[in-house]
Amino acid sequence: MSSDYGRIAKDGIWNNNIVFAQALGLCPLLAVTGTASNGLGMGLASTLVMIASGLLISLFRGVITPQVRIPVFVLIIAVLVTLVDMFMNAWMHDLHKVLGLFIPLIVTNCAILGRAESFASRNNILPSLFDGLMMGAGFTMVLVVLGAAREVLGSGTLFANAALLLGHWASFMELTLIPDYKGFLLIILPPGGFVVLGFLLAGKRLVDKILSNRQKRVTTPEDSATAAPT
Repeated sequence: MSSDYGRIAKDGIWNNNIVFAQALGLCPLLAVTGTASNGLGMGLASTLVMIASGLLISLFRGVITPQVRIPVFVLIIAVLVTLVDMFMNAWMHDLHKVLGLFIPLIVTNCAILGRAESFASRNNILPSLFDGLMMGAGFTMVLVVLGAAREVLGSGTLFANAALLLGHWASFMELTLIPDYKGFLLIILPPGGFVVLGFLLAGKRLVDKILSNRQKRVTTPEDSATAAPT
């Protein structure tokens, strides 16, 4: 059982990451990651929806018939997104104004519907909850890393306005890394998102290649010893 949860965690964070492996959720990814704070806010909202949808769909999977499963999944996700949108508007209004239309657009995120169809509708509650958490964590990680890279290169700051967006508790996160920095406008604009995302995807593939080569070096001597005549 622990190996199953380990595989789920590894898939969500790295191997089957929503952005790196599936190339989903790119619209909010590129639109709201001008700062790390915005990326964190969108990532947490998406993660909450993924966890709750995994719970509900797994809970009712025996009741939902195959013929109507997709409309029902979309309806469940839409209700959850509406609740998250209303909560953020009430308790995180500044962040809600920044993210704007992209919060309701979580409904159209194919990754959430895809996990509902491929995992939550076929597994028990606890694995579905964990899958939603890990997939959301992987998505949040990419949002924050992309937002942080764009913010540092574009403005010389990190987690700017975190206290304004997330509350006073987040004031310690606000950093000025490059004082008197003139800024790099291209990186902050959407085209800069494509550029930085391209470097992140290339970096991920490079890391995968290094890990694969290391694994081959570890397993090859054992295979040779096994195949050698006694």
